[in-house]
Amino acid sequence: MRPNKIVLAYSGGLDTSVILKWLVERYQCPVIAFCADLGQEEDWEEIRRKGLNCGAEKVIIQDLKEEFVREYCFFAIKANARYEDWYLMGTSLARPVIAKAQVEIALKEGADAVAHGATGKGNDQVRFELTYQALAPHLKIIAPWREWEFRGRSDLIAYAKERGIPVPVTPEKPYSIDANIFHISYEGGILEDLWQEPPEDMFLMTQAPEKAPEEPIYLDLYFDKGEPVAINGEALGPVELLQRLNYLGGLHGVGRIDVVENRYVGIKSRGVYETPGGTILHYAHRALEQITLDREIMRLKDSLMPKIAELIYYGYWFSPEFQALKSLVETTQERVTGTVRVKLYKGNIIVVGRKSPFSLYKRELASFEEGEGYNPKDAEGFIRLQGLRLKTYYSI
Repeated sequence: MRPNKIVLAYSGGLDTSVILKWLVERYQCPVIAFCADLGQEEDWEEIRRKGLNCGAEKVIIQDLKEEFVREYCFFAIKANARYEDWYLMGTSLARPVIAKAQVEIALKEGADAVAHGATGKGNDQVRFELTYQALAPHLKIIAPWREWEFRGRSDLIAYAKERGIPVPVTPEKPYSIDANIFHISYEGGILEDLWQEPPEDMFLMTQAPEKAPEEPIYLDLYFDKGEPVAINGEALGPVELLQRLNYLGGLHGVGRIDVVENRYVGIKSRGVYETPGGTILHYAHRALEQITLDREIMRLKDSLMPKIAELIYYGYWFSPEFQALKSLVETTQERVTGTVRVKLYKGNIIVVGRKSPFSLYKRELASFEEGEGYNPKDAEGFIRLQGLRLKTYYSI
């Protein structure tokens, strides 16, 4: 069935500019171009103009930075979520907030279809479409990369030239970039050679650790119920706080990783990521949990972390299982309040201090000096009971 109106997740780049024009020509219906401002550096007025020139009925630009940082990035920090133990998932976290806003616009504008520019090989197609189906299952989903005749970038460039779409193509950056306030990712092109070191001039958020200042910097990060709220005693909103840490972390060469990850669709791919502020927060939050979480709560949470990260990476943010786990994580953060001091030095984040009004660390108990509250003789029976099964097993 032909749609009556389409809302396209639009970035203004080559792919979505071609998609916008293609949708208008193919479906002969109004197309609204939706742009999400997640903190990437863009000329939004130029993107608006380009969208209208490519045939959009209107271009809607929404500032989603606050929601993205507070509700998505900071939750991932609370969960200590890392996909395959490395990736802090800056792209994965961005997709559900974009798709959610896109659905809201579709409902408000009376559209009956949504479209995205994700390719047929990547994870983003899954993330966008699972969100659409969860929030508005009646909407038609259009995925041009799975429908049209184009097979690669050269086809898109030829189409753009034929239609007069002004998309600059710069050969000096032969890789794909995805940016937001939480991170920048680099994939494809020269990075597909796993033996090729990323060129230094590729990085946009961080400088090389070798070029970082010779003197370290100390930061006191204050968390309230797991959420970072202040740096060195200065209260900051989520966006400003993350921007401050991005700058300081980038200056000191913090937050770069180079990984080969398993995409949900079954392909291994290399990703190079910069997440300076997020990496600092991850280390600091984990250090605060070490003194505020009960041992068994921490172990339970740690055991669930890979599943939480997997659900985020795969695109199941609005699934019932993720929402249940999300509630559990929030419950664990009730006492994760306090200050962590970190030292940044040439690519390293070193935790050097932590304190909390809810600290479970008791110096008198931990000390090797004499103290009350613990009788060493109690350990004898404890050890005998723990060793009973071993004695039984090896006595046969």
